[in-house]
Amino acid sequence: RDFNERCAQCSEVNWGLTDGGRFYCRSCHNVTERTREVVNTDFITNSRVQTISKGSRKQEKNDGGSEWYICEGFQLILKKQVEALEALGVCPQMKDEILCNFWRCYLQKSKQAYCKRPAGEAVKALSVCESSTDVDSDPERPSLLHLLSLSESEGDLQTDCSFASSVSKVSESTSVYSGSVDGSLYLMKNQKENLRMTMPMTLSFCYMALLWVREPITLSELLRFVVEGHIPYLNVFQHFPEKMKLCGLDLKIFCVESWPVYEEVFNKMHELAAFLDLPRFPDITESCFLHPDMLCMKYLMEANLPDELHNWTCRVVKKIGIGEVDFLTLMPGNKSTRKVKYDVLAAAIIVVVLKLLFLLDDHYEWLLSELAEERNKNNTEGGPYFEFKKWYEVVKHSLDVKQKKLDEERAKYVWRCEKPLFYSVKNKSKALKRRQMVVNLQNQFGKLSGTVQGAEKPNPSSFQLSWSEENTDGNCFHGHSLKGVLQEKRGLLTAMNPDYWLCTVKLCNERLCGHLAHYREVEFPQSYHFVLGLFSFLLRVQPSYIHDEVCMIEHKLFNKKLYKKLKYNTVLRK
Repeated sequence: RDFNERCAQCSEVNWGLTDGGRFYCRSCHNVTERTREVVNTDFITNSRVQTISKGSRKQEKNDGGSEWYICEGFQLILKKQVEALEALGVCPQMKDEILCNFWRCYLQKSKQAYCKRPAGEAVKALSVCESSTDVDSDPERPSLLHLLSLSESEGDLQTDCSFASSVSKVSESTSVYSGSVDGSLYLMKNQKENLRMTMPMTLSFCYMALLWVREPITLSELLRFVVEGHIPYLNVFQHFPEKMKLCGLDLKIFCVESWPVYEEVFNKMHELAAFLDLPRFPDITESCFLHPDMLCMKYLMEANLPDELHNWTCRVVKKIGIGEVDFLTLMPGNKSTRKVKYDVLAAAIIVVVLKLLFLLDDHYEWLLSELAEERNKNNTEGGPYFEFKKWYEVVKHSLDVKQKKLDEERAKYVWRCEKPLFYSVKNKSKALKRRQMVVNLQNQFGKLSGTVQGAEKPNPSSFQLSWSEENTDGNCFHGHSLKGVLQEKRGLLTAMNPDYWLCTVKLCNERLCGHLAHYREVEFPQSYHFVLGLFSFLLRVQPSYIHDEVCMIEHKLFNKKLYKKLKYNTVLRK
């Protein structure tokens, strides 16, 4: 405004400032040698930005940290998690070829990177800031395809270069403190359409990649490895580089004080797959670990049940068609197909088979146990007859011990991380002093009580309960016979039990109700509840999840009889 000289070429008075601070004519684009140092920039707060400086995003801030974005923090967490999965034996291709492409697609779909921004759009406090810079044209920024292979200090997203300056201005005008550039805006803006990233969603990304490569790791195992500390999740932000200062609202995003929930991670994975417009996943065939026949074999071994039950689980799977490729394979966005929980489905199949053979009504299974006990006394040939009562006692004792140990570990778990956290600069010194005091007290009490700090984590294992046939105490039931509960009929072995009780006659609408059936312990036999509790512990899910799958299988298995019964009742009412 103060420069009123006419342009030497076009004689117009219409000046602007270049990136270097020189005056240039907006009419003929003539650049003069005159420069001006801007002392007070308040006059341009409401002006339209004509040029954007392409300065380095990684500029040092006053507190010694660098400018970083929330998506960069999640990227580092994903990097840590996939490296932990590789250490567990997952194929190396999952990191660079699968998960990296999923993450890049998510950033592009959510308009956080890899997208062109419309020119001249103003910064809004409740939306992602836009600019006219083409992110792919900046040669200084590495491609995201290589980011997950780089070290933490080298990683840098291909985000908009004007995003830092734009969000910084908005952040400075607010009273909310945040270590990241966009932390204050991340929680404010509405991202329902863009599926805002959260800590549970990092596990959804990992499970989606595992499912794509058909690795032999179920969702329940993935979450158990997280709880056991083999996969970084809780307090993982303490491994951020020193220059990535984490404070204020960043803690609400990255700091979690609860274990991941199966249902939340599972549903978010399906939302992610639909949001990314992924194609049909690779087929789940009979040779795949996630097929019900394979998983049933695993859970039968872990539940210490006879091997002969596997023939019955395979018969149920074949009869109701839940082993078909189209039923098991994930098709994102297809609302007509049911979301398959592979581990829960396999456990429910075993429960249905146990009901077919032993009824589980708190009476018939004990009667069969008494008969099997008498036969075992006089049995001199072949394997012993399976006794449900003895199996119940052995498994219950082992289950109680494991459950008590798990409860103690959860009660002793220290949720606070080693790195002190603070929500504002004013509280930083207090937080550091308080943390140091806590550490000193822990060390003193540890010496007095004689407890060992930092005990080693147990080695990861697919089995929580192990049973060996070599033991002479008779606690392994894998080789026991089912002859006491079977009879031959028309050349086929059938159950001696002719009856069966249904968990529910009519299923609920899963979309409206959230469950296919409602489970209340007092309404069902104790034997049935014990079996559900056993698999609930093995899968670390609520018994109601397994109960839902049991009801679904029962209605598929007895569909014709149920249809005739409901039709008969309708006729009687008329």
